[in-house]
Amino acid sequence: MRIVSLLPSATEIVCALGLQDELVGISHCCDYPPEIEGVAVVTRPAAIRSAAATHPHGGSHPGVGAGRPTPRRPRVEPFVDDEIGAAELDAEALRAAQPDLIFVRDRTGGAGIGSRQVRAALGQPAEDAFGEPVIVSLNPVSVEGIFHSITTIGAMAEAEDDAMELLEALREELGDLEQRVVVRHDEGFRPPRVVVLPSLEPPFSSGRWMPEQVRRAGGWDLIGREGDDPEPSSWESVRDVDPEMLLIAPMGMHLPAAKRTFARLKLPEFWYEIQAVRAGRVFIVEPVYFERPGPRVVDGVAMLAEIFDPNGFIETSPPGSWTPIIE
Repeated sequence: MRIVSLLPSATEIVCALGLQDELVGISHCCDYPPEIEGVAVVTRPAAIRSAAATHPHGGSHPGVGAGRPTPRRPRVEPFVDDEIGAAELDAEALRAAQPDLIFVRDRTGGAGIGSRQVRAALGQPAEDAFGEPVIVSLNPVSVEGIFHSITTIGAMAEAEDDAMELLEALREELGDLEQRVVVRHDEGFRPPRVVVLPSLEPPFSSGRWMPEQVRRAGGWDLIGREGDDPEPSSWESVRDVDPEMLLIAPMGMHLPAAKRTFARLKLPEFWYEIQAVRAGRVFIVEPVYFERPGPRVVDGVAMLAEIFDPNGFIETSPPGSWTPIIE
């Protein structure tokens, strides 16, 4: 079977099922596991038009040659979490891959590439949902939904047994972590009050499976909402709930870039009023363990468990996956 994955998470699942040799196309953001090196890339970042190109007067600043510009309120952009962000298809590369099976994400208002764009690139009628190649949309909002994506990919790729074996291993690992959390609570360990920020400018609250990861790891996400999209928030909201721990996980980047992004961030004047900051319990975590709905979400739970309770969970994190902010 010839598989094209337009989602980094789906690519990880395909490879976890031992089907990497069947991958004939991936997105430009697919970077794991290393075995995918050399697979054809069939997407690219969407071109961003400059202000000079879009402004009716052709100037690089609003209002050039047109008098004083009208002040505008800053607009909060929707949270982009479609794994590959604003992207476009390389239709020629996609057709050259001759796929039998394509994995995408269809989201209302999402910035990723969905079924409609793929069908248009292939010349496949929009109503022909059962034509060749088969296009499968994956859109989980919970850990259980992520597990369902694994079974879906296994079924569509004719690897049901491998999918069940992978799921059994993931459920066992997650169950062991949760059982240890229960034991620690019985021993008197109190769940830490946590805020997770998957975006910084502006801050966003966590959503979908991220608050669930926090809960399963033994914490309490104060502003995140399980199953819902991340929502715009503010530093004032963070101060108001006064978390004991603050986790920084800016989506769309890896840990080194996340550290650089935080280092450039203009922090609020009341930064040191936040309990987590005063206590030195601010952490930058590798975002892919929370952004991508694939097998590594369980590693994300293990990471959080170690951060929350280092005496109860020793070296359960993936190596080099988080760092404290030293003030």
